Amino acid sequence: MHSYKFLLDLTIILLSTKLLGITTTRVRMPQVVGALLAGLLLGPAVFGILSETDFLKSVAELGVIVLMFNAGLETDIKELKKSGKASLIIAVCGVVVPIAGGFLIAYFFNRPGMIESDASCSILLQNIFIGVILTATSVSITVETLKELGRLKTHSGNAILGAAIIDDILGIVALTIITSMADPSVQIAVVLGKVAAFFVFAIVVGFLFYKVYKHWMSKADKMRHRHVIAAFVFCLLMAYVSEHLFGVADITGAYIAGLIISNTGKSEYLLGKFDVVSFLLLSPVFFANIGLSVTLPKMTPVIILFTLILVVVAILTKVIGCGLGAKMCGYQSHQCRRIGVGMVSRGEVALIVASKGTAFGLLGSAFVGPVVVMVVITTIITPILLKVVYKSGEVAAVVASEDITGHYEELANVRREHQS
Repeated sequence: MHSYKFLLDLTIILLSTKLLGITTTRVRMPQVVGALLAGLLLGPAVFGILSETDFLKSVAELGVIVLMFNAGLETDIKELKKSGKASLIIAVCGVVVPIAGGFLIAYFFNRPGMIESDASCSILLQNIFIGVILTATSVSITVETLKELGRLKTHSGNAILGAAIIDDILGIVALTIITSMADPSVQIAVVLGKVAAFFVFAIVVGFLFYKVYKHWMSKADKMRHRHVIAAFVFCLLMAYVSEHLFGVADITGAYIAGLIISNTGKSEYLLGKFDVVSFLLLSPVFFANIGLSVTLPKMTPVIILFTLILVVVAILTKVIGCGLGAKMCGYQSHQCRRIGVGMVSRGEVALIVASKGTAFGLLGSAFVGPVVVMVVITTIITPILLKVVYKSGEVAAVVASEDITGHYEELANVRREHQS
């Protein structure tokens, strides 16, 4: 007999995410925090009312694809080009610093007398892999928060998006290198070749689609609903091809699809359509599903201490690493803080990396719990920190403006006194 329980699951998720979203806005926090907390409370980590199912997982995956597609539609390509070099430097710093930080704490704890690891690989590879997990960035949380704050199209917002896409590629490379050391069947050259081939594919197909789509839109302007369908088909196709054929995250393909269509002049119309679907169903399920997938294991005092240090290191290494990269590229201090905080969330990306590491014997079972807790905390705290740093940046800008105004007023007074 066919089960209709998924209808009840969706009802509970939509109702709880909305109620908690309203509650979090009342205490001046982004709504996405409420959605994440709703999933955590409903899931096995707290009350166990709901559990992750294949249906919810698929809807959640579609949700993050649409979310990143919308981010691509809203991106200013000219601004993104300006921040291209900066995004690369930010992403590199945002990978190198977390790897170093993760390795150091793993080096201290992953030894006899502290935490006994049952992983099959060498201690050195295990310690490096902890650092690789910390390189992950779940930009979807940041994108939703920046949209809610109205800051997605800012200079720092574009830098975060560009750095996150590059960070995803560098994360794939780092994961491939470490897994190839543990499993000889994994070939680095093949993976790097696929990544390069994906960007060649994206440029060629993107150019052709852009020309055909823009020409077709000018001929069929009265049938706008077909524009939406064509855009969505292209988004799903790019997401599928990037993940299935090239091993690049599907959200990267979706973002590039949105980026291509954003230059056709119909992005505002398309955003209006996709935002409704995303707000109505897809986004709440995606954010709630992150909480539903969390299961907290039992932990000893030593593991709890390791968890606390891991969370602090996870936050600081992204803020310092990406912030340092932004500073090297000439960004102002408040922008550096925004960029660093925007890269903190690990989300489902870190969980995927951890699961792959476990399969290759790179992550001991005792370290799975701390990684899960780190993912939960960084995912929830990122929207909160983003609101804080954007608000403090605005205050700093006002103060600077007042200082400049006061300086000019003082010069005017001196000039008047001199003339008199």
